[in-house]
Formats: sequence, structure tokens, C-alpha cells
Amino acid sequence: MAAKSRLPLQFWIVTLVAFINSVSFTIIIPTLYPYAKEFGLSDLAASLLTTAFSLSQFLGTPILGRLSDRIGRKPLLVISLLGTVVANLLAAVSPFAWWLYLARMLDGLTGGNNSVAQAVVSDITTPEQRTQAFGIFGGMFRLGFVVGPPLAYFAQTLPPLPGITPLGMSFMVSAIMALVAAILCFVVLPETHPTAKYDGAGAGVSARTLNLSLADFGFGRLATSFRKPLVGRIFIMTFLNGATFTIFAFAFQPYFLTVLGQDTKLLAFAFVFFGILAFLSQVFLLEPLRKRMNLVTLLVVALISRGILLILYPSFPTIQAFWILLFFFGIVNAFPMPLIDSLLSLRTPSDEQGEALGTNSSYLSIANAVGPAISGVLVTFGYGIPFFVAGGLTLAIAFFALSLNTPGKEATAI
Repeated sequence: MAAKSRLPLQFWIVTLVAFINSVSFTIIIPTLYPYAKEFGLSDLAASLLTTAFSLSQFLGTPILGRLSDRIGRKPLLVISLLGTVVANLLAAVSPFAWWLYLARMLDGLTGGNNSVAQAVVSDITTPEQRTQAFGIFGGMFRLGFVVGPPLAYFAQTLPPLPGITPLGMSFMVSAIMALVAAILCFVVLPETHPTAKYDGAGAGVSARTLNLSLADFGFGRLATSFRKPLVGRIFIMTFLNGATFTIFAFAFQPYFLTVLGQDTKLLAFAFVFFGILAFLSQVFLLEPLRKRMNLVTLLVVALISRGILLILYPSFPTIQAFWILLFFFGIVNAFPMPLIDSLLSLRTPSDEQGEALGTNSSYLSIANAVGPAISGVLVTFGYGIPFFVAGGLTLAIAFFALSLNTPGKEATAI
């Protein structure tokens, strides 16, 4: 029984690749805004760098997922990681602002490799292992959010290379880490998608013909996927969950600095604290709780808890209350996405895993683009307004999540 529950070696390899990739991405987070200011960009123009990345990722992710179903997971992982390498090198040496936009768009188009890595997890795990696997996978990805910001600071202390500013060195370090992940994936990770393995005649992935059509870009599928009875509701859940969180994520910073009167160093510590809590929660709490209740019930409880905590933030505007609320928020906020990913994986045919997870990631990318914009508008009415709105919407989403727990054959997969 223990052997059946033990996660395979391939899982730990792809999780390590995802962690390195996550670190290479999160190094950029504390760097992008001040780097944009070096080019003389306004605050609005600097914010559009994030929008450009998210929208490009929205377009690119389902293509990567579809292609991974067609030609295999491994080549798509390697190609997308190399895309990140090129994008960050381009950003590091950018002489003009438009180069920086181009770099962020390229990184977005090729940066949907997380969905391909999730498809690998689905390929190599059983339904009983899947929630635990996605929990650990998500926890390692979140751990990258803890490691990335300190590495960004370290990168800026390095002697800058010719033509590269100290802030640009963060992009160089990010490129190096993505290159390490690509090499690790190419050398160590085996192909996990059954249709991509070698056939009896000795022909493998390299012998497959890659014929792209407009359908591979998935515009029609993205527009109509929500109409599918159950999987469509899961896509909607991903978007709503992501949008409400990113409303909080944007409002969190001006609230912390302006209302609570704290400095940027303590803000960075708050990000690290939040990331550590999310990592520990996903790795050590998710699986025991899953064994006590089904996936939908646990998702509903997590969303209700998160909604209440969001409303409490502006209700008690003190630094002491903030740390207490952040502690509990970091724990419960770690649950929704791996639970949603598990539900989607369990209710999708094996030969459509890459496409479904890619589409799901695209909805999350759109949420990442929309949420901060909504929050930016709400902040103009008061720093606490985004918290109340995000909290209220999260409570509403929790009730919507109950519709995922349908009777009959689909419910038995929970």
C-alpha cells in the first residue's frame, strides 16, 4: 500500500524544475517596477509591463498545453524554459523601453510551462496521489516566491556586467536559473506522455509532424469552454479565484505602506513570511485535510475563510492585527488553486490533460491581468475598499464552488 502511495521519481524531478523556474520568475517581481523607472516610464506605463506579460501568457499557455498533448511534455518544457532565458537576457541588455516590453511579451508567450509541468504530474500520478502531488507541486512553486526576492537583492549586489545596470543583473541571474532548469529537464526528465513515446518502428517525438492551425491557438475554445457543464465551471472558478486574490495582492502594498505606515524592507519581509506559510500549508496541511473531507468541501471552507480574513484587514487597521491576519491568510490561501487543479485533472480525460490545464492557466493569466487593474480603480475610493470587495466576492465564489460537487458519476471522482 505504501509503495502505491509513494510519488514517483519523475514527479520530484519535474517539481525541482518547476521550483527553479519559479525562482527565476520571482526574482523579477521586486525588480520590474524600479527597472522600468530607469527607462523613464510613468507608473501607468510600468504597470502595463505586467499586463503585457499576463496577456501574452494568456495567449501562449493553451498553445503549449495543446502541443504538449501532441508532441510530448519534455520538448515543450525545454523550449519554453529557453524562451524565458532569451527574454530575460533581452531585458537585461535593453537599450530602449520598447525592448523591455518585447522581453516581457516573449517571456509571457513561452512562460506557460507551469501548465505543461502540471500535465506531467497528471501523467505520472494515480487519482489517489493527485491531490497530494499537486499540493507539493504548488508548495514548491510558492517556495520560489520566498527564495526569489532575496536572490533579486543579491543579484543587485553583484558587479554589473558591461552594459548592464545593477537592476539588470536580476534579469541575468533569472536567465541563468531558467537555463539550469532547461538543462536539467533535457538531461534528466523522461518523456511522460504515452502518445509521445517511441513506437515499434523506432520513431519518436522528433519524427512527428508539427502542423499548426488556427484551432491550436484556442480562441474559440477559450471563449466557449465555460459552457461545458462541469469543467467549464472549474475554469470559471480559476478566473474568479485568481481575480479576487490579485485584487488583494495589488491593494496589499499601498495599504501596508500608507495606512499602516511601514517601510519597503518590512514589506519585503511580509512577502517572504506569506510565501513560507503558503509553502508549509500546501505541503503539510493539504493532504491530511483532504483525507477528512472531499475536495469541493475543503475548497468551499478555504474560500469562506479567505473571504472573512480579507474583510477583517481594513476593519482592524493596525500592524499587530495585520500580522495575525496575514498568518491565517497565508495558510488558507494556499489551498484553492491545488484543489481546483486536482478537480480539473480528475475530471479530464488523460489525452486532454495538457490542453485542459493549459486552458485553465490561461484563465488564471487573464485574472492576473484584470485583478490589479480593478484594484487600482478601487484604491482611488479608499485603501480598504479593495479588501471589502475582494472579500465579498470570495464569499460569493465559495457558494458557486458548491456547484462543482455534482451527484452521479462525476462526483465519484472527488
